[in-house]
Amino acid sequence: MKLDYLPNVLSVIRVALIVPVIWLLLHGRYGTTLIIFGLAGFTDGLDGFLAKRFGWRTELGAVLDPFADKLLMLCSYLTLAVLQLIPVWLFVVVVARDVMIVAGGFSYHYLIGPFKATPTAVSKLNTAFQILLVLAVVANAGFEIPPDLAVTLLGAAVLVTTVVSGLDYVWTWGWRAWRNSDHGESVE
Repeated sequence: MKLDYLPNVLSVIRVALIVPVIWLLLHGRYGTTLIIFGLAGFTDGLDGFLAKRFGWRTELGAVLDPFADKLLMLCSYLTLAVLQLIPVWLFVVVVARDVMIVAGGFSYHYLIGPFKATPTAVSKLNTAFQILLVLAVVANAGFEIPPDLAVTLLGAAVLVTTVVSGLDYVWTWGWRAWRNSDHGESVE
């Protein structure tokens, strides 16, 4: 195996860790869930670091990494909502943003042309808050730490950054679509 595929391997590991995370959550094994989910979150950071630092980027990785991230968050948030550890409406907001981004990306690709999507600063902050919220909710459910107020504040941070990053994507890509379709400029 060439080293430039290592970030892809980490993304596959992240996908493989989803089933144990969900199973452990459903069985109330919160301590082990924290370890496995923390490991999954670590692989997210590590694969991004390796891809950027060493230029180990592949076309597969450009799809696999965000897919692994979205699937991990979707499954985790769905399970937490089913267990009533987070409100269902927060799950819906998180999923709606991701569906909107994916639908927008496909629409742009098929109606305007190819594009290179790069996560914005607020999107990266949103991902960090989403991961921290899962960790905080699970720790609170299992060990009553952090306090409920901290979990609520993290939930509010997820809500705000989800909405802001969703609006940012709509604005940015809507503007690019308008510019590139109406004015005949080259696609970025």
